[in-house]
Amino acid sequence: MEYGFIGAGEITAAIVEGLSNDIADPPSIFLSPRSRSVGQELSARFANVKVCDSNQAVLDSATTIILAVRTPIAEEVLRDLTFRPEHVLISALAGVRLDQLSEWATPAREVVRSIPLPPAARRQSLTAIYPDNTEARALFDSIGGTVVPDAEKDLDIFSAATATFAAHLDYLGTIAAWMTDQGIEDTTATTFTSHIFGQLGQDLLQQTGSLETLTGKHMTPGGLNEHLLTDLRTNGVPDTVRHALDGILTRLRDK
Repeated sequence: MEYGFIGAGEITAAIVEGLSNDIADPPSIFLSPRSRSVGQELSARFANVKVCDSNQAVLDSATTIILAVRTPIAEEVLRDLTFRPEHVLISALAGVRLDQLSEWATPAREVVRSIPLPPAARRQSLTAIYPDNTEARALFDSIGGTVVPDAEKDLDIFSAATATFAAHLDYLGTIAAWMTDQGIEDTTATTFTSHIFGQLGQDLLQQTGSLETLTGKHMTPGGLNEHLLTDLRTNGVPDTVRHALDGILTRLRDK
């Protein structure tokens, strides 16, 4: 298998690492010249990775192409390229519809939207794609797994869910900062907070029931967890999160 990447940012780096690190027979990977420092670092680490002289050279070297540029320049980048009918374009851009991508990449055989995540570097990214596609499944199953929603519009819901990462980390930062305010050394507070929520993340990966059920397992009636949860719900935190997610979904669908 050969993969070409247009755009060389963090997501490209994560996917390339997942495809290449400690793999006995890794695929051939061709990177665009954009962000040469990223490409050069990856090509220095992995013998299967090559930085091309141009974006067109990437298309000339591979038939499965992953698009991971900034959304505002996507049309300009794609219209400047000459696609062949055998090309499969896998877009990692949020909010850019299939019909737009197909027009910009004509006559590419197939176009797929995807939401790869940074844990791809550890082959632990559950990647949402649409539509279902053999090449896309082969790629993303090898770095963690694939999920396919029922319709393209549902992919925006998955994208909106990933917009919560920074807010979640800020929530953890607030807890650590509160501990520091109470007199705990800053590094200790950060280490402790990271540990307890890192372990909770392991529980999440292993759970087979609903998140509501898992929530119940982590609190007792009248206990401290129930106390804090009740305060947050009373103060409208869940409604605030829902409202913010509605705003993200509207933004994605208005593009």
